[in-house]
Amino acid sequence: MPVNNMSFQFAGAAGTGSDTQGRGWAQALMRSGLYVFGLFDFESRIRGGHIFYHVRVSDRPVHCHVRGTDLLVAFDELAVHERLDDVLPGGAVIYDSAWNVDAEAIRRKQAAPVAAPLKQLVDGTGGSDRRMINTAAVGVLLGLVGMPPKVIEDSLRAAFSGRYAGEKGSKLAEENVAVLRAGIAYARTRFQSAVAHRIVPPDSSVPQALVNGNQAICIGAIAGGCRFIAGYPMTPASTILEFMADKQTDYGIVIKQTEDELAAAFACVGAAHVGARAMTATSGGGFCLMAEALGLAGCSETGVVFVDSMRAGPSTGLPTRTEQGDLDFVVHAAHGEFPRFVLTPGSVEECFEAGWRAFNLAEKYQTPVIVLTDLFQSFALKSVPQAAFAFDAVTIDRGELMTPAALDARGPDELYLRFKDTPSGISPRALPGHARSVHMATGDEHSERGFITESAAVRTQQMQKRMRKVESMVREMRPPARHGPAQAELTLVGWGSTKGAIAEAVDRINAEGGSANAYHFVDVWPMPVEAVTASLGTARYLVGVEQNYSGQLASLIRQQTGINVNYRLTKFDGRQISPEDIVARVNDEVKVGV
Repeated sequence: MPVNNMSFQFAGAAGTGSDTQGRGWAQALMRSGLYVFGLFDFESRIRGGHIFYHVRVSDRPVHCHVRGTDLLVAFDELAVHERLDDVLPGGAVIYDSAWNVDAEAIRRKQAAPVAAPLKQLVDGTGGSDRRMINTAAVGVLLGLVGMPPKVIEDSLRAAFSGRYAGEKGSKLAEENVAVLRAGIAYARTRFQSAVAHRIVPPDSSVPQALVNGNQAICIGAIAGGCRFIAGYPMTPASTILEFMADKQTDYGIVIKQTEDELAAAFACVGAAHVGARAMTATSGGGFCLMAEALGLAGCSETGVVFVDSMRAGPSTGLPTRTEQGDLDFVVHAAHGEFPRFVLTPGSVEECFEAGWRAFNLAEKYQTPVIVLTDLFQSFALKSVPQAAFAFDAVTIDRGELMTPAALDARGPDELYLRFKDTPSGISPRALPGHARSVHMATGDEHSERGFITESAAVRTQQMQKRMRKVESMVREMRPPARHGPAQAELTLVGWGSTKGAIAEAVDRINAEGGSANAYHFVDVWPMPVEAVTASLGTARYLVGVEQNYSGQLASLIRQQTGINVNYRLTKFDGRQISPEDIVARVNDEVKVGV
């Protein structure tokens, strides 16, 4: 097994530490100079149920999870049975020797059973909490892979000192460190040659941060000047509201947890109307309720940012599972027709960019912007260079925003036309409060001054004005990005969170003698038809890879460009697609030239 290229799973019932230890392990590997990708899988219940945390590590950047695991760390007996099928040949399973585990079943997987007296190790070091068996198991893991324990010890001390004040925190930290060391010693004595896997920290590395998609969107939003966020908690978007609430004092952000999603969206429309860069975040079910406010933003030409972190539907569906089922919905949400942007970032770095870029687009074009992500990307942790979050590289563009000085300079008889019919469709925007910018703002059809009207001529004028923006909005849209050779027999097409898996699948197909490339959409709407046609129009065989039932992007491509995606490789079971899934299904299902 190559050094520093493996995957781990920490598994058990909710409350046994899978999430905590998995994230801690990922952070320790990153602080050691390695690259990691962490995936948390959990059930929709307050307590109980089986969960696991998957950590992939490499000495090169990794952009997605993989199927299977080299080392399984079980925090309860059921975890061994639930996750044994994931263990790869040459791997190992760490568990408590007191449990009723079939070691022969592990050996039949060509893996090593590593049965350690975890509870006894805790008791033998004076541990005061039975939950410390997960620390003992991590100690055994450290002993197996030969990783220096200092980073884990430092993490334990920081975690417990931060969670518990004073002597209690210090006492628990030192107890856990002692348990960790006992696990290491036990593994080194009895299982030193059980596996060939080794973790060797590099001699040098770049400073990194371990960030998930929701956090990256928030960091980007803060860099972009977000000063108001309202929302109602809904998995998997809830952590956006939580992150921003944690930073509100540092950055002067107003936070409102409203009574429902409808109130949150309308609050954001109001905040944006008076000049605040405003954002709300929800999932598909909450976005259903926000559609009325989305329409108000479209009619009143108010730039608001909506984040939809998708989960499987319809209705409550699978609350803690991922899907890409909302693309059609957000492109067409709210009755009537009005311009909107739909951004579909596919990595932590792209989420950060979408976080600030969405506000620029919203204010420049005075229209709503929807950032479409999903549960997988919201929670999956990825190590990225800290330089990727450079605030000084962020630009702020507030568009046709009139300053008080510009308003003062207007002629005494010059009326302020908030919805002035301009060649670009973008009208001069002035914030309420200035004597020279008094106007009406309404969700009814209106004249250039904002007065409600049912005039057929004015209706036609204002509809054409609003929709005229699309001509220049399209020029803001980036073309789909290619991965792989310019010419290939097979072209995979995807959007959003499938980016990493598709890119790795292309590399594997080509390494195995095939011929493939990929195009990833980070901007979907309005679709840049010319750029998409230039990218996909000469492809020999197109395969759309999407996490929904119908292949929604493929349908949009055909509708907008006339290009037919030859095969739709879809997945909709709530679990994120992996490179192995894509390669296997391409080999089994796709018949190029048939």
